[in-house]
Amino acid sequence: MAKATGQVRAAYRCAECGWQTTKWVGRCGECQAWGTVDEIGAPKLRTVLPGVVSAPATPIGDVDVTAAQARPTGVGELDRVLGGGLVRGAVVLLAGEPGVGKSTLLLEVASKCAVEGSPTLYVTGEESAAQVRLRADRVGALAPNLFLAAETDLAAVLAHVDAVQPSLLVLDSVQTVSAPGVESAPGGVAQVREVAAALIRVAKDRGIATVLVGHVTKDGSIAGPRVLEHLVDVVLQFEGDRQSRLRMVRATKNRYGPADEVGCFDLTDSGIAELPDPSGLFLSRRTEQVPGTCVTVTIEGKRPLVSEVQSLVAYSALASPRRATSGLESPRVAMVLAVLERRAKIKLSEMDVYAATVGGVRLSEPATDLAVAMAVASSARDLVVPPGMVAIGEVGLAGDVRQVAGVQRRLSEAARLGFTLALVPPDPGRVPDGIKAVEVDDVRHALMRLRT
Repeated sequence: MAKATGQVRAAYRCAECGWQTTKWVGRCGECQAWGTVDEIGAPKLRTVLPGVVSAPATPIGDVDVTAAQARPTGVGELDRVLGGGLVRGAVVLLAGEPGVGKSTLLLEVASKCAVEGSPTLYVTGEESAAQVRLRADRVGALAPNLFLAAETDLAAVLAHVDAVQPSLLVLDSVQTVSAPGVESAPGGVAQVREVAAALIRVAKDRGIATVLVGHVTKDGSIAGPRVLEHLVDVVLQFEGDRQSRLRMVRATKNRYGPADEVGCFDLTDSGIAELPDPSGLFLSRRTEQVPGTCVTVTIEGKRPLVSEVQSLVAYSALASPRRATSGLESPRVAMVLAVLERRAKIKLSEMDVYAATVGGVRLSEPATDLAVAMAVASSARDLVVPPGMVAIGEVGLAGDVRQVAGVQRRLSEAARLGFTLALVPPDPGRVPDGIKAVEVDDVRHALMRLRT
């Protein structure tokens, strides 16, 4: 037992004689009784008696569904991801890297809701009220019903909620707010859990749509306890390259709508704008065809996007030629290069190969393999891909072109944008009007479409 300052305090006590020890033992060292040593302060098992219910159980067919109907935010691309808009009492967690545009987007959403006459409360814990006001002036997000508060204390935030009675609450960010009585620094696991739980209770009890901004770690995952993602109703990821204007909001969890939708935005100096038709950002504008380019159609969530793949093949002066990619997955590009060298007899072992996308879009699905192969072969042989052609398909190690999902949607998007020819895997299904589908079963068959 600890008796002097600096010694370890006792953690276990005998229930019979009160003898204390720092480690658990099965037998008391004083009274020699077995099974009487328990942890000091350990909770005891208790029987929970039935209590008063908040509302009687109702047949599921009699439940009123109007409370779960979404209200549009005024930002169509965000409504697309949310499943129609924000639901009363719903809690949304929006996470993204610093500087990607989270605060700008939410400030615009808050102003649009306030313009409709609904009181909106925007609480910032990372900036001063004056800084947010300057951004609001720049992006045109001023509204009489938009209330702004700069607070980092949970009690003060709840006091603002009581005073404003908002229909929409935006907290930027949950990691900067601390709860009184929790012995942890702001942003710690205990603090984030307590702050989020308190705000979720308020949102559910009062029917306040709440948006929490979350930080991310260096690997892109949401910072804080994993339970935070389980507590909220919707989890959104805000993605974008700092060197590109394109921003994407992707739903990874949604209790009120689809969890595979993507919203596209254009971040400019004057704010953030919706991109209902973002395919134009991913296509280069040239008056004549040049070798090393090929267009494909990728699917982000449920949305088909027409994108361009570019490649440059040049003789290398190095013992180990360079393989550089931008916007493409390096392992998949390396696999396509190996297939081209072995199956299509295109010598690349002594060549530097550069492959990239246009507009900063990231292409990771296998359906872009055929376009990468066409772009690399086009540059290596100095042949051009016919104008108005897209290539869709996964390339296997045997050089075969495999089926991919959503071929009809991809072809419809390509036809809408004016493309007239498509290289597709065998058996593509119904082909939409305005485009001709050429079935290719291997890479060599596809490369026959290159021309001088």
